[in-house]
Amino acid sequence: MRTRRIGSVEVGAVGLGAMPLSIEGRPDRARAVATIHAALDAGVTLIDTADSYHWHAGERGHNEELIARALAGRGGDTGDVLVATKGGRGRPGDGSWTVNGTPGHLRRACEGSLARLGVESIGLYQLHKPDPAVPWAESVGALRTLLDEGKIRMAGLSNVTAAQISEAYEILGDGLVSVQNRYSPMVRDSDPEIELCRRLGLAFLPWSPLGGISRSSLDGPSAPDPPRTAFHAVAAERGVSPQRVCLAWLLARSPVIVPIPGASRPESVRDSAAAADLTLSGDELARLPGTTDGTA
Repeated sequence: MRTRRIGSVEVGAVGLGAMPLSIEGRPDRARAVATIHAALDAGVTLIDTADSYHWHAGERGHNEELIARALAGRGGDTGDVLVATKGGRGRPGDGSWTVNGTPGHLRRACEGSLARLGVESIGLYQLHKPDPAVPWAESVGALRTLLDEGKIRMAGLSNVTAAQISEAYEILGDGLVSVQNRYSPMVRDSDPEIELCRRLGLAFLPWSPLGGISRSSLDGPSAPDPPRTAFHAVAAERGVSPQRVCLAWLLARSPVIVPIPGASRPESVRDSAAAADLTLSGDELARLPGTTDGTA
């Protein structure tokens, strides 16, 4: 697989968003582990998780523990796999999400993630979401402390604005390596953040790059024939899935983008990984979103 950089680390150009393996509708453990192993077999070396990726109350860290066990049971060297986790959000178990960006909570969350992942230092630790009740500099300052203490090797931000990125960069300097915002053909409001990441040398990890978790919003059982989007049309001409075309489109938009599509089956993760080696032509890109000729 072609590679891209997150800080000083080289990773496969397409990562794995592991959230679907632990939240509502998750697969059984055997299929979940098989999905992670399939990702590794396909060249994926970035796995994205969070302590809040779970379904029921009392399951905090379900996804992190799943990944740790899958890596431990893999056999062979998995030292090149970058596990990126996040802290600052919670799930009470009723389907809702909470946010807590206090320094004390972030420290406790990081220590919990360290224990569940079974590591002495987390490769990439990301602030999951700004907490409106906590000054931004205080939350980011907690990441600075974790970096200084060696509990994390690199820091990232999620669900942030360009102004928040700039302020965090002033605090974290080279310790800040990534931004993770929602971005897809249907949600393209983070273009300013992507451009800022390019200027600062930060990786941009689009979450929900296919527009959804359980299935892509670009495809589905009710999709008409002939294809209803430019992605379907290009995919039909190439003999690949529209999801693969979508990920290749994302990679073509900026050299700092590293998509992290979710998956709950080995087949889907293999298809996503293959997008790293799909190069779209200029004519094909002109038919897709983000150009004067593109359509959503």
